[in-house]
Parts: sequence; structure tokens; C-alpha cells
Amino acid sequence: MILLVDDEDIVVDVGKEMLKGLGYNPLIAKGGKEAIEIFRENQTEIGMVVLDMVMPDLHGGEVFDRLKKINPDVKVILSSGYSLEGQAQRILDRGCNGFIQKPFNLKQLSLKIRETFEGTNPS
Repeated sequence: MILLVDDEDIVVDVGKEMLKGLGYNPLIAKGGKEAIEIFRENQTEIGMVVLDMVMPDLHGGEVFDRLKKINPDVKVILSSGYSLEGQAQRILDRGCNGFIQKPFNLKQLSLKIRETFEGTNPS
């Protein structure tokens, strides 16, 4: 199961359909606090989190740190419309498993999920 975390409805709607198309049953969180709550309740079923970097309630970096405290082995792909510099790079340096630039398409998402589950290409 994959937890998709994003505060933008269009990203959630499209991302959910992409994940379903790839054969996953996604859980959805529209903010950082909700993501932590859903993850805490479903951590044994969630194999990966696709996490937006910029959200109004909790920043992606803070959510990432809290998820790692709950389960240090959780795989997280950071998602952002911004480039892989600054804050995004710092989150990756703390152990985030990958980065995907928004907007992304089905092929890009599929490849990034596969790379992350296999532990290859940590960016």
C-alpha cells in the first residue's frame, strides 16, 4: 500500500488514479498531520509514502522526520514542484529514498516507485 500525501486536490486526484493504474490501493492524506495519523494507524500495511514537500500545516521535512520515528524503515519519495536543491536536498540527505519532480506522469511515477522499492537511484 502507498500513502500519497499532498494538499493540492488535482495532485491527489491524478496521483490516486495513477497509483490505482499501477495496481496499488493508495491511501490519501491532504496534509502533514493527517499523513502522520494515517501512517501511525496503517504502518504495517504501508510500504511507501509519496510525500509533498510544501504543505500549509506541516512541511514535508517535518512529516518525513516524524514518519521515520514511527518506522525507521519506511520508504519515502519526496514530491515537489521545486527543484532538487535546498530544502529537498537536505531531506534526501537525512535518508529520504527518492525525489520526483511535479508534475510527473505515469511512467515517471512507476519508475520512481520501482527504483525506490529496489533501493536503486536514490534521487
